[in-house]
Amino acid sequence: MRNGNVLIQFWIPESERDVFDRCVKKSGLSRSAYLRHLIKNLVPTDQPPPDYFSMARTLNAIGNNLNQVAQKAHALNVIDVQWYEENVTALDRAIIEITNAVMHPRKIE
Repeated sequence: MRNGNVLIQFWIPESERDVFDRCVKKSGLSRSAYLRHLIKNLVPTDQPPPDYFSMARTLNAIGNNLNQVAQKAHALNVIDVQWYEENVTALDRAIIEITNAVMHPRKIE
């Protein structure tokens, strides 16, 4: 789906096109999406490895399990609920940091 109504064309040497195409392929974006990231001063990240999503699902499952244990521990007053809640929060934060590091573009420095 096209985002804009302005067409910009320019010529580049074949060697630069090959480098550009490799970068675009690594990112998993379209050519135009890749260029729009660069125009916005963002460096497109490489596409995550195939096992990234599997790892994220595993981390989410662990977090859910920890949350269930914390809820049960709170109900039975058997374990330090605050400790579990802190760890669940830390796990959630780690998942967000991993996702941001792998999936989101970063500012050009």
